[in-house]
Amino acid sequence: MSRIDPVALTADLVRCPSVTPAEAGALTLLHERLAAAGFGCTRVPRGGVDNLYARFGTGAPMLAFAGHTDVVPVGDPADWSADPFGAEVRDGRLIGRGSVDMKSGVAAFVAAAIAATARLDPARGSVALIVTGDEEGEAAHGTCALLDWMAAAGERPDFCIVGEPTSRQRLGDTVKIGRRGSMTGRLTVTGTQGHTAYPDRAENPLPALARIIARLAATPLDQGSAHFEPTTLALTSIDVGNPANNVIPRQGRAVFNIRFNDLHTSGSIKAWAAGIVAQELGSPTLETALTWQVSGESFLTQPSGPVEHVVAAVEAVAGVTPELGTGGGTSDARFIKHVCPVVELGLVGRGMHAVDEAVAVDEIEGLTAIYGAIIDRYFGL
Repeated sequence: MSRIDPVALTADLVRCPSVTPAEAGALTLLHERLAAAGFGCTRVPRGGVDNLYARFGTGAPMLAFAGHTDVVPVGDPADWSADPFGAEVRDGRLIGRGSVDMKSGVAAFVAAAIAATARLDPARGSVALIVTGDEEGEAAHGTCALLDWMAAAGERPDFCIVGEPTSRQRLGDTVKIGRRGSMTGRLTVTGTQGHTAYPDRAENPLPALARIIARLAATPLDQGSAHFEPTTLALTSIDVGNPANNVIPRQGRAVFNIRFNDLHTSGSIKAWAAGIVAQELGSPTLETALTWQVSGESFLTQPSGPVEHVVAAVEAVAGVTPELGTGGGTSDARFIKHVCPVVELGLVGRGMHAVDEAVAVDEIEGLTAIYGAIIDRYFGL
């Protein structure tokens, strides 16, 4: 098959208004291009979300790429200097929602993978793409659905690259080999409502709530580890819902988010927080409820083996030795790490989710070259 132009493919994808969970033709476009190049393609719909799995080759090892074609809303289109889904190229930059995060990353790997099919013996290795339409949303029916389908079908990659825009200042300067865990705690302290003139007849939950959240926020969990920054806790909400200044409220609530490193698990964090709640409650008649939402556990991919191929490819193409980082928020790598070692490598992340989101055309071409070099080094081509 003839070469795929990654810039033109990025533009075609941007023109698909695939705001989560709308597919809007983006996955259909990829399906058609990959199938024409000899990839076996399977659509995996679940929960109103469409997803795509594509594989070239039957042999091992399998190198996979994971990405998403869904995008966040554009906001007010009048704030943009160009059509958010027009893919206008201006001054060497392609403007459009999802151009950075991460349709250009998907297009770059598709172009690199299709080019590699001319060099790769399908009996001695495989290249696969795991592309979802639910990364920017709840992420319940995207990569998770694909991994469930892959497990049932016996499809298991040996190494995976997630194409999130990880670079900070220049293309290739950061490869993420892990992510912090993320969890949100919701604490409710319940007492007895009463009149402020008669505090002895009430049980005010607010002093206990204040002590607990102050202790949670002020107590460091660690000083960081070899590859991670210190664990952080950020208070995001304190709510009483009491409009009257002469009423002692019955309840007070607080919400906090914890980003934790590889020295902890969500279970150990829960036990730590529960201990502080018990110590600072101060009254046996107050009641507490602490519930949790865990978005992902911390993980680290060892910086050896396939990671060395990634680093060498970046050095050869971009002329920079990437930092092996673990910062930032969560990504779908938190699901893939249960299946195989995973790293994240993509464009410079400036402008993602912003008005006039735009990607430099030469960065798309550079990322395509890096992905192609990774494929070659991984398979010894």
